[in-house]
Amino acid sequence: MSAAPGTRRVALVHDAAAYVGPALCRWLATHGHDLVVADPADGLLEELEQLGARVVAVDGASNPARPGATDSLVEAAFERFGRLDAACAASGRIVVGRFVEDATFEDFEQVVQGCMEAPYRFLKSVVPAMIDHGGGQVLVITSATAGRATKGAPLYSMARAGATHLVRNVAAEVAARDVQVNAVGTNFMDFPEFRAATGSDDPEIRARIEAAVPMRRLGTMEEFAAMCGVFLDGTSRFTTGQFLTYAGGW
Repeated sequence: MSAAPGTRRVALVHDAAAYVGPALCRWLATHGHDLVVADPADGLLEELEQLGARVVAVDGASNPARPGATDSLVEAAFERFGRLDAACAASGRIVVGRFVEDATFEDFEQVVQGCMEAPYRFLKSVVPAMIDHGGGQVLVITSATAGRATKGAPLYSMARAGATHLVRNVAAEVAARDVQVNAVGTNFMDFPEFRAATGSDDPEIRARIEAAVPMRRLGTMEEFAAMCGVFLDGTSRFTTGQFLTYAGGW
C-alpha cells in the first residue's frame, strides 16, 4: 500500500518503551510516518509530536504474546488513520544455560511463548489486515542466534530459529499480495536485558564479551533502528522472506 504524495505513512511499533522501540519510533517520525504505539516511554509521545508525527498510544498492548494485543493496535491504526503501512514487533525471553545440565521444561515453555507465540500472534493480526487493505511491510525482530547453534542458549536459539522460519513461510505465502514480511536478528546489543543476561554491566565481563564480537563493541539502538527502517519505510519494496543478522559480524 503506497501513500499518496504528501501523505504520511502509518507505522505500528509494538513496544515503544523498551529495546529498539523508542529509537525506531523517532526514526520513523523523522521519515514521514504517523505512529500507533504500545505503552510509550515517558515523554516519548511529546517528543514524537514535536518531530511532526501524529501518534496514537494504546495502553497494555506492548506484549505481542498476549491475546488481542496486536489486534488492538491494528484497530487503532484504522480507526484513527484509516490505513496501516508498516508494522514492527520485537519479542523474546532470553533463556540461557546448557541443555543437558540446566534446561527445564518450564524454560522450554517460557522461551516458546516469548519467542514463537508472540511472532505468531503478531503476524496473524497484521498480515491479514494489510492484505485486506492493499499491502504493507512487516518486520519481526528475532535474534542472530536463529542462524547458528549457540553455546549456552540452545532453547533460545531453537525458538528464534522457529520464529524466523515462520517469517519466511508467511512471506512466501503472501508475496503476491503486496505484503512484505522480513526478519532481523540481533546479538551483542547494548540494552538492559542483554546486559543483565550476560553480566556485561561489569566492565571486565563487558570487555570479554566485546572481544568476542568481530567489530569489538556492542551495537546501539539508534543504529539498529536505522537498519529496521529500511524494511519499513516503503522505499525498498522488492525484498521479502529475508533474515538479516545484525550482530557486529558474529
